[in-house]
Amino acid sequence: MTKLPFLCGTAALALTASAAMAADIVAVEFTDTPAPTDAAEMVTTHSKSSAIVRYSDGTTKEFPLSYMSMFKNTDKIGDHAAGQLFNAKGEPLMDMNGDPIIAETPDANSLLDIDGNLFMVTHYEYDWILANGAEARRTEGWYSRMPMSMSLTEVEQGPDGKLTAKSVKPIDFSSVDGLWIPCAGGPTPWNTHLGSEEDYDLYFQAVSGEKNRNKATEGIRALNEMYLGDAEANPYNYGYIPEVTVKADGSTEVVKHYSMGRATWELARVMPDSRTVYFGDDGNHVALFMYVADEAEDLSAGTLYATRWNQVSGQGGGAATLDWVKLGHGTDAEIKAIIDSGVTFDNIFESTTAEATPDWADQGYRMIRAGHSGDEILRLKDGMEQAAAFLESRRMAAYLGATTDFNKMEGIDADPKKKNLYVAMSYNEKGMQTEEGAAQDHIQVEKIKAGATYEVAMDGGRVATNGEPINSDWVGTAMRVPAALLGEDIPVDALGNIAHPDKIANPDNLFFSPEMRTLFVGEDSGTHVNNFVWAYNVDTGKLSRILSQASGAEATGLQVVDNIGGHAYVMANNQHQGEWISSMPDEMVARLEAAAIEMYGTNDYGTPNYKLDAHIGYLGGLPGF
Repeated sequence: MTKLPFLCGTAALALTASAAMAADIVAVEFTDTPAPTDAAEMVTTHSKSSAIVRYSDGTTKEFPLSYMSMFKNTDKIGDHAAGQLFNAKGEPLMDMNGDPIIAETPDANSLLDIDGNLFMVTHYEYDWILANGAEARRTEGWYSRMPMSMSLTEVEQGPDGKLTAKSVKPIDFSSVDGLWIPCAGGPTPWNTHLGSEEDYDLYFQAVSGEKNRNKATEGIRALNEMYLGDAEANPYNYGYIPEVTVKADGSTEVVKHYSMGRATWELARVMPDSRTVYFGDDGNHVALFMYVADEAEDLSAGTLYATRWNQVSGQGGGAATLDWVKLGHGTDAEIKAIIDSGVTFDNIFESTTAEATPDWADQGYRMIRAGHSGDEILRLKDGMEQAAAFLESRRMAAYLGATTDFNKMEGIDADPKKKNLYVAMSYNEKGMQTEEGAAQDHIQVEKIKAGATYEVAMDGGRVATNGEPINSDWVGTAMRVPAALLGEDIPVDALGNIAHPDKIANPDNLFFSPEMRTLFVGEDSGTHVNNFVWAYNVDTGKLSRILSQASGAEATGLQVVDNIGGHAYVMANNQHQGEWISSMPDEMVARLEAAAIEMYGTNDYGTPNYKLDAHIGYLGGLPGF
């Protein structure tokens, strides 16, 4: 078997050329990387694409893309592995066998230029595989999830654009009680890093059924015993948007923006006004949120809104006009004070059932469906409007009439020239189809397991549903799916694909490059055997597959840097390679496992390295802008 270099992990498209040449660039398009069918290529993250660059003098030049690795999550850069997890005291976490707990799930990246010094903030989302090969969530007596981390890499850039990691260290979140499931993230216009807490487990500490309450209990146990040191974690301290400020000396400052609300945040993306922020809320029966800060470049105070979908078409991904429901105004300090007062869910809402209270509507209760497929009957307690808006944001959105029918909402970014927002919906199903007897049923579109990326027109001069003006020129007004961004389900093919391999399936990470006029889309697919990264030119409508991830691996961490030191980079992470999709034939699984073990080997336990390792690196070869 031909051995190919292992190309998993954080990939980046390094865009290199002289500033003079970059100034003459007028357009960029990408050629396709074929969907792989050979076993060795299928377990290798790689690109066979080129960029075709057109210059103002009418000439064009082709730039082949090539991959270079910086380091792996398991590599020691200093005195510990890059993906090592730590407790609040800065001590490394160990598993039940005495092995270090090293996360295999690098997610978001922000490559930042701080006064001429390059640093990269990287999320580690969750711990999947223990060193002995056992799945953490399926190991009896162990924790289904770990308290997680971000790392800061000091990066050196060579004259040719090559990036080298000089050091990697954990970012200390002990001042904000730690970090829970940091998913996507990215840079702000003022050069800080804006992260996320995808608070699946801890969000369900209340009336969401025994299974969900058990998840919350397990999450609290992990925080107490593994991170805080037997202190009692408060679920209301998690599920927010954290902001990391990196200084030129490599030190960091961390805050959580409690005034931006609490849910299972995938990502928060700041609009060009440095005040308006949109959120991807990941899960079942979720909402699209918008936050308008009081002041530019300061997310510590503002107004939180949730959208109302007014359907005009159910064909394909559907189309709608949008209204905005004001949830409330708050500051980080105000909301943290509510949390620290010891408030509980039962202090905010009264809950009942239809059996216990048959006339619940007459008694002022409202039925909602938010965060899961079951209905809740709630009544807001007097004086708890602010607590509900910012600690139970999704429930409050449904309570006030906003739409909580969206499903698996993921990445978000915007084209500032056309004032279009892009929102990834990984799976168009569940709440997005007609639901008989549901508390609300605003969205009724076709079921598309492959999902879609929505385009949202934005404008100013809008008012909320309560009649108050919204103080932003970046308010979503209408939502639809461009044809090229709509997934297509297919019968299972020979490889195991159940979505068309030449179309985007299950979009997750989004990042827009204003200079390239390109929306980059990374997949997290249970429908493609290999997840891909795509480039969609918003002016020409051309869609190109530019990166193929190792089979089973999710494409994460997209970030476009159009120019650092005369070079540009498009980051593209990778996590949980080898988590084969369920539709893959057994024969294909056997072929891929054999190829991966032959190419990458096993550790001392016999655990395949391809399941433990994630590479951080970049593709190089393009001119900068």
